[in-house]
Amino acid sequence: MRSLLRTPEIGSLVRDSSLVWLASGIVGVSFGAIAVAGGLPVWVPVVMSLVVYAGSAQFSAVGILLAGGGPLAAAATGLVLNTRTAAFSLAVADVLGRGRAARLLGAHLVTDETVAFALAQSDPARRRAAFWVSGLGLFAVWNAGVLCGALAGSALGDTGTYGLDAAFPAVLVALVLPALRTDAAVRRSALLGAALALAVTPYVPAGVPVLLALAGLVLHGKGRTA
Repeated sequence: MRSLLRTPEIGSLVRDSSLVWLASGIVGVSFGAIAVAGGLPVWVPVVMSLVVYAGSAQFSAVGILLAGGGPLAAAATGLVLNTRTAAFSLAVADVLGRGRAARLLGAHLVTDETVAFALAQSDPARRRAAFWVSGLGLFAVWNAGVLCGALAGSALGDTGTYGLDAAFPAVLVALVLPALRTDAAVRRSALLGAALALAVTPYVPAGVPVLLALAGLVLHGKGRTA
């Protein structure tokens, strides 16, 4: 990993990742504040962010806890919502490296953003460097934001009024646009997935539409020549 961090292009990767880190920190502050303002002790969102590290799953789990649900129900919901990372892990399996430690740490850093940022790169070496740069930075900033939000607690008021929930979707759209422009198969899959997610959003719990959107992958590869 040290050789990757000495890559001459490291500066451009840091620059390109900074917007994702900023969005992560903002949403992390929101998560920490919501958890503590709802009555959870400061250590709960902080430890959850370090150990679980799954934004949408963390929000859902805390929502269940604050609504009176038990820890088992909260954990089960988080696991279901995070099953999409299994597909993401397959997509970046060759990026993580071959060492056991690298694969273990890399698996913990797999998120929507790190995978999208890595796969947007043009060659294997840059994809690997992009994954680690974005992943380590995202992990650090997310946890710092959660800690700040948890310490601030209810002082921030209703974080929903700030529109913080729009930060991550905006960043993801920016990351996937290059692939959508150049690959017709990706466009077909994305359009079907988005249509499915929008159709079921009013009827299913938060996070489930994202899982159902994976059905759009059935169109990937159709229309390609052998």
